[in-house]
Amino acid sequence: MKLFSGSSNMPLAENIAALLGIPLSPLELHVFPDGERRIKLNDVVLEEDAVVVQPTATPVDQNYMELFFMIDALKRSGARSVTAVVSYFGYQRQDHIFRDGEAVSLEVVITMLESVGTDRVITFDLHSIKIPEMFHIPIVHLSALPRFAQKIKEENWVNDNTVLVTPDMGGIRRIKILSGLLEDLPFACIVKNRDLVSGTIKAEEVQGHLKDRAIIVDDMISSGQTIVEAAKLLFKKGVKEVYVFATHPVFSEEAPELLDNSGVHKVYVTDTVLIPKEKRFGKLEILTVSSMVSEVLKEKEI
Repeated sequence: MKLFSGSSNMPLAENIAALLGIPLSPLELHVFPDGERRIKLNDVVLEEDAVVVQPTATPVDQNYMELFFMIDALKRSGARSVTAVVSYFGYQRQDHIFRDGEAVSLEVVITMLESVGTDRVITFDLHSIKIPEMFHIPIVHLSALPRFAQKIKEENWVNDNTVLVTPDMGGIRRIKILSGLLEDLPFACIVKNRDLVSGTIKAEEVQGHLKDRAIIVDDMISSGQTIVEAAKLLFKKGVKEVYVFATHPVFSEEAPELLDNSGVHKVYVTDTVLIPKEKRFGKLEILTVSSMVSEVLKEKEI
């Protein structure tokens, strides 16, 4: 097996390589003055199973083009198979037409990924459970929920003083799965409203019984507004401690400051997305998913 990394999350690739006991294969990336990117493999991949680690968070388009070029280079160089580890799958929230005249952007990206010769995709916590059905190649859809359950158990939070909370109705399935991993820990749901013009989010009510400690669970954090508004409502309802677990830290520029200045005690995310130093804050803790990826790769089944 040969393991390559794009530029979007080298630390994740290095962790996976260490767990597999193999080195990262050398790759040459050149960026021209106009922004175009050129990829050159500096390793022999003929008849090898190749793996590319390249999540596609910000800058999404740039990271996708880099991924496509790496896969094309591997296929042209004779790789037997190519597995794309796209731990965060960009455009996943554009999986259907919301208004007449729109493109289904996710479908376009999947088509491009398949057309360059990708044999398999490994990803985490897609926004909709229906997204894997859009692929025509094998996809391994992993979840960070077992990792979250492990951390919650380590903190001794599986008790009568804790409730799991989904910040919107769309997360009901996710919260039920996590509850099952935590001895059926009770859960509640926040009903929120989003202004379609301004984008402003307001948490309006809680469905379910609350406890002194609330653990908010979501698939991603982008602007941070959903989490902050949910926490405000929970505190207003008498909750004393609020913790947050989210798989993908797709932080906008304002998100770190919003979260750090909120009443939330701690924010746990994973390394599916590389968080630059300027976006890290005191309440943040990063949990790695590298072992989950390495276990799938060790199976060597495509």
